[in-house]
Amino acid sequence: MSDREAVLGAVRVALAGVPDSESPDDAPSRGPGADHAGPDVVGLFAERAAEYRAVVVRVAAADAAAAVGRALARTGARSVVVPPGFPADLLPEGSWTWLADAPPLTVGRLDTADAVVTTVAVGIAVTGTVALDHGPGQGRRALTLLPDQHVCVIRADRIAPDVPEALGLLDPYRPLTLVSGPSATSDIELDRVEGVHGPRILDIVVIEDERPH
Repeated sequence: MSDREAVLGAVRVALAGVPDSESPDDAPSRGPGADHAGPDVVGLFAERAAEYRAVVVRVAAADAAAAVGRALARTGARSVVVPPGFPADLLPEGSWTWLADAPPLTVGRLDTADAVVTTVAVGIAVTGTVALDHGPGQGRRALTLLPDQHVCVIRADRIAPDVPEALGLLDPYRPLTLVSGPSATSDIELDRVEGVHGPRILDIVVIEDERPH
């Protein structure tokens, strides 16, 4: 028996007692307060993302572009990939070289870019994760894998408290990329190496209605 047959067989056994008339929509949803985020969802998101060594800043909308600029200046990034649909008002003023991905940039050009800026579809507070569905402002997946720095911008009202709530805000038919901190891996001796299969540096700019005190 192949692995595929074994998995499908286990699924059939698990579903053996489910009536044919029942659908996934019939399953009860979790009620309010069932998540683990607590009252400060944005604060928890920032804390958990920072635990993954992401750099998180919370700013008012008027300061968002400047925050993006500060993130790029911190690492010395000069050439920055900008996916189609990224809001122009979020691009900081300065001497950066903006690389439009239309027509699509080659892998070699992406690999030499210093950074990429994107928006985010959804954030997950309890895991400190950002989810991209590669819609407008997010670009294709290669854009967020090859440059050394990823600066992503998310509105506070797009941060869900827990995973089920976040999945409810995402389209399951779109390609989804979940990012929890910079790319990192550890070998058998537990030596952490960053940037092996994605950006070595992750910056998250959270836009709030008012700048937090």
